[in-house]
This record gives sequence, C-alpha cells and structure tokens, in this order.
Amino acid sequence: MQIKSANFIISNTDVAKCPNELLPEYAFIGRSNVGKSSLINMLTERKSLAKISGRPGKTQLINHFKINGNWFLVDLPGYGYARVSKKSKKTFQKYITDYFAKREQLVCAFVLVDIRHEPQKIDLEFMEWLGGNAIPFCIIFTKADKLKPKALERHVKAYLEQLLSGVWEDAPQYFVTSSSKGVGRDNVLNFIENVNADFFKQNP
Repeated sequence: MQIKSANFIISNTDVAKCPNELLPEYAFIGRSNVGKSSLINMLTERKSLAKISGRPGKTQLINHFKINGNWFLVDLPGYGYARVSKKSKKTFQKYITDYFAKREQLVCAFVLVDIRHEPQKIDLEFMEWLGGNAIPFCIIFTKADKLKPKALERHVKAYLEQLLSGVWEDAPQYFVTSSSKGVGRDNVLNFIENVNADFFKQNP
C-alpha cells in the first residue's frame, strides 16, 4: 500500500462525535512511551502527523486521521505510567473502553508492545479484555532495532509463549517493527490493505 494522503480529521473524548463515515478503522494503542507516535509517523511517512513527546502519556484524546481517503487510523491514549492525575486517567480510560465497545467501524486494534522488555501484566490483561469482548487485534512489537537478531527472536518467542500459557489457543497475528529503521512498515500496511479489501467487498 502506498500512502498518498494522511489528514488529521478530529480529536475528541466522545465516541458519538467520531466520524460517521462507513470506512474501516484501525486503532493504535499501547503503554505510554511504547513508541506509538513514531510508529504512526513511520507508517504514514509523515514526520509530525502524530505528535511525539518526551513525556509519556501525552496523547489523551481519540485522534482520527483519514488515510488515502478510504480508511481511518485512530491514535488512542496510552495506558499505564501516564503522568496525569488519577481522575484524568480514569476519565480517558473510560472513553477508550467506550470507543472499543461502541465503534462499529473498528476492524482491528493494533496493540503496541516494546519488544525490549519482558511481557508486562498490563499488556496481557488488556489483550485478554479485547479477546473477551471479541475485538479483533494484532500485536505490533516496537523498537526492534534496539535488540540483536537472536535476542529479538528470543523476546518474541517468550512473549508468545506467555500468551499461549493463559487463555489463548492461538497467538494473535503480530508484526515486528522499528520506526527509526522502517522495519515492518510494508507488512503492517499490506495487512491493512487486505483487510480493507474484505471490508469493501462486504460493504460495497
């Protein structure tokens, strides 16, 4: 897939105010400081489409970007470690939950995981919640350039084994990426292109 256009549409905290067009939607979410903004900018080849901050937890709104005029990329607030008050965190965690529960256009969530670290409880619990609510998702391992190939393979294997030791019969589809090196870009975009094709066949 070539990204010919990427335009910011709206930021809000109310799912009812999200775009009402019948277009496939992909939500990007992960722990704060996982490299979400860098990944979005890498995928779209726009240096500042998603704002990059040195302070974790900067994204606190539902941000819609229309890509190629026919699908939406949604940048959601990170979970965990955000430097905001408990009240604020509770508020935007609620509209994240509302988004996943109510957004009919959502075809897939991408859960971002920093591959440098061991499986985190908060990530595993969030994936369990998605699975329990029948929300399709894939894993995107970020910052792959920070590990040597054998260590990278070992970390991915450990993470998948952790998932399969719980409630999962099959591991979710996953992608290994590096925003600084452009690794994984084509794989993620090809996946989106294929899902879009199925979506438009079902919704001509």
